[in-house]
Amino acid sequence: VQFVESGGGLVQPGGSLKLSCRVSENIFNFNSVGWYRQPPGKERTFVASINVGGRTDYADSVKGRFTISRDHTKNTVYLQINSLKSEDTAVYYCYANILSRYNWGLGTQVTVSS
Repeated sequence: VQFVESGGGLVQPGGSLKLSCRVSENIFNFNSVGWYRQPPGKERTFVASINVGGRTDYADSVKGRFTISRDHTKNTVYLQINSLKSEDTAVYYCYANILSRYNWGLGTQVTVSS
């Protein structure tokens, strides 16, 4: 499985970004697709997911600010990030999983700084 992630960058606090992740396979082949992030010097943690049925799930720290969506015709998953905070600075990784087997993208950097 291959991923093409885009949309990261440098943004001021309070700003917005939209991350995209195009998957090389039909995203309905996977139990879920979504995003993790890894801040500098910290572990990779869950951000958001959308399962094959369309149910979404979010980390508590991003609820109300992040929105995950998908376009199955493009095999692409999106992450709309609003009201960015400095603690959102991280490498954001797209993933697609079948049960416990996870496939990962290479990540896209999001930096929140004034």
